[in-house]
Amino acid sequence: MARPARSEAAIATPLALRYMTQLCKHFEHRLSVYRWEGNGTIAFPSGLCRLEAGPERLVVKAEAPDPEQLAQLEGVVARHLVRFAFRDPPAIEWRRLSA
Repeated sequence: MARPARSEAAIATPLALRYMTQLCKHFEHRLSVYRWEGNGTIAFPSGLCRLEAGPERLVVKAEAPDPEQLAQLEGVVARHLVRFAFRDPPAIEWRRLSA
C-alpha cells in the first residue's frame, strides 16, 4: 500500500487561534470537523488537514492519497486562510514531508 503524500506549513501570526477557529467553523457545515484546545482537524474529500494554533504561529499539516490531491488540499486551505486574514495576509509556504 502506498504511503500518503504529506506537507506542512508553519504560518507566523499572533492570530493563529482565530484563524484556526474560522477555518473549522467555515468547513463544519459540510465536512467532518473536530476542534479542541487549540487544535482542529478537517476531513476533506481529498485528504485530512490538521491545525495547531500556538501563541505566535499556526501549523497546518495536510495529508492526501497522492501528490495531486495534496496540492489541491493545500490550495483550498491556503485560499480560505488568506481570505480570512485579508487585512494582513500571511505567508503560506508548504513543505513536503518525506514518507
